Amino acid sequence: MKKIIYIDKFKVNMDIQGFYLCKVKQLRTTRAGELYLDLVIQDKTGEVGAKVWDRAEEFSGKFKKGDPLAVRGRVESYQDKLQVVIGRLNKVTPARYSRYGFKEEELVPTSPNDPAKMWADIGNIIKNIKNPYLKQLISDLYRGNKKMLMTLPASISRHYPYRSGYLEHILSLAKVGITLAKHYNADVDLLLAGIFLHAIGKVKELSDSLIPSFTDEGNFLGHTYLSRDMVREGTRKIENFPNDLLTKVEHLIATHEGIYDRRYSSKPKLKEALLLQHIDYLDTRVNLFEQIINEDVEEGDWTSLRNYFSVPLFKGKKK
Repeated sequence: MKKIIYIDKFKVNMDIQGFYLCKVKQLRTTRAGELYLDLVIQDKTGEVGAKVWDRAEEFSGKFKKGDPLAVRGRVESYQDKLQVVIGRLNKVTPARYSRYGFKEEELVPTSPNDPAKMWADIGNIIKNIKNPYLKQLISDLYRGNKKMLMTLPASISRHYPYRSGYLEHILSLAKVGITLAKHYNADVDLLLAGIFLHAIGKVKELSDSLIPSFTDEGNFLGHTYLSRDMVREGTRKIENFPNDLLTKVEHLIATHEGIYDRRYSSKPKLKEALLLQHIDYLDTRVNLFEQIINEDVEEGDWTSLRNYFSVPLFKGKKK
């Protein structure tokens, strides 16, 4: 296979080939009654619309939305936007295409940080937890869900919404939490337990796919309930896990979104729960802030005001 071309390098009249993820797939009919495929394909650098005009029905039977594809085509301009007219495509399987350079992580936006390094850093923090019950509980749940945790985004469309974003978010929270626990004389082990476990239920809330979506459990219950249930199940496997300690961990999980939920039951009743709420809120907002600046296409030093914060954000003077 020739050199793989990433989407951010596409130019009009360029012949391209590479591996891309099918983000949107629709089999449509032209005004003349001919079938065609209307797609959106993506890789780690971006996404672009694509069309299959010839043999559309035949190609449609080869893949579905969410499948990785090997694509050959030509880049055109349509309504001032780039569009790929696909001549050939095949569904990709790692066993067949890895020899040609196929890597799943190249198909989706991914954390700029190495997931193996983040996993090791998280492991070192867990090793330094002094409370043996909390250390074992966190270790068991993380080791048991390592495969999913290594690739999971922190959210689908907001903070850290990319591959391995969950690890990046949790590691950031842990670093801040250690510092603030010392500053405010809080129980650092309990706060770290809240940080590591408050969203562990996302391994059940989200699907294990290149384009994660909410599972039935995720839609019905959400990660807060799922996290609490996973923690309860985990403590049953640890001999003599203190009931009062479990209750405190459950409280941190149950109230971690209390900034958004003003009900009495969601208000923190432990210093560590209050810290978790605000650390989580701060970290998610800073990440959203950085995403808006990095993705903004406006000319000048300020972003568009059409963003999450509804105000223009300062990008800085260009040198």
